[in-house]
Amino acid sequence: MIRRALLLSAGLLAAGCTQQTSPPPGLPPSDVPAAFEQASATAAAWPTPDWWQGFGSSELAALETTAQANNLDIAQAAARLRQADARSRQAGAALLPTVSLNGNGQNFTGASGGGSGNETDFFAGVGASYELDFWGKNKAGVDSADALRRASFADRATVALTVTAAVANGYFQLLALRERLTVAEDNLKSAQAILSVVQRRVTAGYAPNSDLTQARAGLAAQQAALPPLQQQELEARTALAILLGRPPEGFAVAAGDLKGLTAPIVAPGLPSELLTRRPDLAMAEANLVAAHADIAAARAAMLPSITLTADAGVQNPALNAAVLTLGGTGFALTLGASLVHTIFDGGKLEAKAAETEAREEELLAAYRAAAIAAFSDTENALGSLTHLAAQERALQDQATQSEAVLRAAQRKYTAGGADFLVVTDAQRNLYAARDQLSDVRRARLSASVALFKALGGGWRAD
Repeated sequence: MIRRALLLSAGLLAAGCTQQTSPPPGLPPSDVPAAFEQASATAAAWPTPDWWQGFGSSELAALETTAQANNLDIAQAAARLRQADARSRQAGAALLPTVSLNGNGQNFTGASGGGSGNETDFFAGVGASYELDFWGKNKAGVDSADALRRASFADRATVALTVTAAVANGYFQLLALRERLTVAEDNLKSAQAILSVVQRRVTAGYAPNSDLTQARAGLAAQQAALPPLQQQELEARTALAILLGRPPEGFAVAAGDLKGLTAPIVAPGLPSELLTRRPDLAMAEANLVAAHADIAAARAAMLPSITLTADAGVQNPALNAAVLTLGGTGFALTLGASLVHTIFDGGKLEAKAAETEAREEELLAAYRAAAIAAFSDTENALGSLTHLAAQERALQDQATQSEAVLRAAQRKYTAGGADFLVVTDAQRNLYAARDQLSDVRRARLSASVALFKALGGGWRAD
């Protein structure tokens, strides 16, 4: 009987191991466009994992290395990954038998009719139990846990990509503010020089006092423009220090402007290729796979469970049974099997299965939303690069022409051939053009970062 039960159990085990869950639903073809509308006809140039090296700044590269090692968001994501890996190993343990070392002892003492007796019973041995995964419930649990581990791995990559992009943008923002501070300081010097000219002309009687008042008001306005920029520069430097996982005190950035930076060339391939290059899409897909495995586990939980048990060791008495007791110390072996099936639970298991099915529908919608957002991010970044480059060229020309206008206005005013209002208008236009040009340069570099991020930052699903 024991042999027959073991053979039957082995057959059930083999059948259970062959259970496979069906693949989860994927993206509808309508969600994946044939090509990116804003992309040029050039060959694909996907980002490399160290994409920030393309900007040509050794300081930026050093900041990115520090952020990857010390950023606290990345550290939290890495800890979550280790938790998911441990949970995956826990789920895998359900496919193996549980073996334990057991020991117990009892002493019986009694007295009756002038007589007494004493007996000590004990058992010391090894016990094992194993739940046959006949319906694939435990295997589905392993599949779910493994998919969640992959999702956590992709989540860590997503966090790392977000942090490295934020470091690059923060660095560009800091340098752009320093450029704007330089422009504001140059404009202040120009206002001081103009004030000196106006002072001489008013003193000589060639200009009215209203010109002097207006020049002083312009100088005060330029002085007032400096403190807000200085505060923004301080906040940008502080934010960058936080991304590096350190307090802002003592943190310094050497570069003073954006002039030494170049935007590297990057171009997307087909939208379908993007699905394997973004870690957030990999995370959404892995969560969907886990939910699909949870459905299989929930359905299997409504079926009977079969558990085999065995205990072997040394026992006294060697056999203690209601019909036959074998006294003395000797080898003992106990084999057992149990089958448990829920007959009535008020619909709890069915509700659990319905819950997991709805969860899969939710995650499928989330996966589709993430994919469409990825295509949108890429289109927006490509368009932004093109439009910002055109805007930068126009602003550069505007700044050059405004500078020439200001010089001409200053010469005419000094010679008495122009009103002072012409000088102040020319100065204001030049300052606005230079300030906007610096911000557009920063925006163009940030658009490159956005494209690198939209393309997955060099991450690959394999």
